[in-house]
Amino acid sequence: MSLGEKVAVITGGAGALGGAVVRALIDAGAAVAVPYHREGELEALRERLALGEGAPLSGQSVDLTDEAAVAAYIARVAAERGGIDILVNIAGGFGGGKPVHEAGWTIWQQQLDLNLKTAVLTCAAVVPYMIARGGGAIVNVGTRTATQPGAKLAAYAASKRAVLQLTEALAAELRESEITANSILPSTIDTPANRRGSPKADYSRWVAPEAIARVVLFLVGPDARIISGAHIPVYGKA
Repeated sequence: MSLGEKVAVITGGAGALGGAVVRALIDAGAAVAVPYHREGELEALRERLALGEGAPLSGQSVDLTDEAAVAAYIARVAAERGGIDILVNIAGGFGGGKPVHEAGWTIWQQQLDLNLKTAVLTCAAVVPYMIARGGGAIVNVGTRTATQPGAKLAAYAASKRAVLQLTEALAAELRESEITANSILPSTIDTPANRRGSPKADYSRWVAPEAIARVVLFLVGPDARIISGAHIPVYGKA
């Protein structure tokens, strides 16, 4: 698959799954822009992926919950690269551990901000550039928890369920603009952080970030232009 001359924005690109997606898209020929959270994350990503200074990877520290900051960053990427073709929303966070009647609104607001607001703001900022480009592809990251009952996960699950509704709305609104919108539904991903959190788990049942990245690569590529509004399970045996 070739994504030559395509421009991609990957939120959460400095993380474990994000890094795998960055690698897959760059290997396919895309230029990738990563809005990151902490200073030094872009350099660490370059080092982890063994990318030289000439690799088509750029980035900037951006508060993805700040509407003006997101719009300004997306405008900068579009101006520097000539447009935007691909958006992958991986940025987010997990919060849980308490039943609804014990969890205050603070955790709900946090989850909505991290998982829903970041996706809404980046999609809103990117879509006009995709329309101007004549098409594009959006992939949002949901979770299996968004579609299945789970105790003590309500705020996280609700925020991710809203991401699925966002994806369906985008697919319906952008159909005539040649822009696809799909989501993937991971379960437990085989990352160093998850291994540290579950040292006795059977890691062979977890899904490698690189395997999920290949699904994302397919969804943003030319062979998936007829797929929009789908929620793809990528949890394997996890």
